[in-house]
Amino acid sequence: MVASDLTIRTAQADLRISQTSGDGLPVLLIHGSGASRKVFARQFESPLAATNRLIAFDLPGHGQSSDARDPSTAYSLPGLAILAGQVLDRLGIGRAAVYGWSLGGHVAIELASIHPAVAGLMLSGAPPVAKGLLEMLRGFHANWDMLLASKKIYSERDASRFERLCFGETGNPAFLQDILRADGRLRNAVSRSMMSGEGANQKRVVEDAEFPVAFVNGENDPFIRLGFFNTLNCASLWEEPIVVEGAGHAPFWERPEAFNAIFSRFLNEVSAQEARGSEKLRRRSA
Repeated sequence: MVASDLTIRTAQADLRISQTSGDGLPVLLIHGSGASRKVFARQFESPLAATNRLIAFDLPGHGQSSDARDPSTAYSLPGLAILAGQVLDRLGIGRAAVYGWSLGGHVAIELASIHPAVAGLMLSGAPPVAKGLLEMLRGFHANWDMLLASKKIYSERDASRFERLCFGETGNPAFLQDILRADGRLRNAVSRSMMSGEGANQKRVVEDAEFPVAFVNGENDPFIRLGFFNTLNCASLWEEPIVVEGAGHAPFWERPEAFNAIFSRFLNEVSAQEARGSEKLRRRSA
């Protein structure tokens, strides 16, 4: 499936987007800190690209998108979620499943709290914690490597270390270049945004969601506490939290065949639920 690229100009940033022409449910893919839409290559090259309209964009300050014109506003979870919503709006998408990885997962949860288009939510490497430092420690490991997520300026050594943490031994030179390109102001500002509790109570958003919610994490993720996900009481949990064997922080990249099979099942369920909802509306209006 050949993807097409375009740039969407917003008040905050020029966002570079790739999408496929699949005629199924649209799927918005949101990458993590220091990455770009390139990390979803193994989904764009899979049958998912033909069965669904896959959409991935570079967050501001990442990849081929511009840096934010007003970092104080854009570089926060609410600011990034607003931009993600503008991508959906500009593409004319009324309903979509959303997959968020790492920082992108937290942006996806924030998006779900403010935008009616979210029909399903799958997260990897993004514990939906309540507000406050103690709550964050329930979902994340406290170690020195976590400080890299908030460091404003990276040395090449920092970038290499962050790449290994994110992708294990499966990264490539393009990923390292993306990390070095990323606007460090975003790392610093988003970390402060999360620590201060800016935005939605993410635990409450996923627990109260009326659409399917899925958690798919790597068994060797160095950042998150896998046990945290079993403490959540989600009203619309799709399946019990899934752990992908042999994967770290990026299961969609490290174990794409296993991940894509899970993702396909999830998207089929979201599509079926959307169809049932549409049929109910049709009957009511008949």
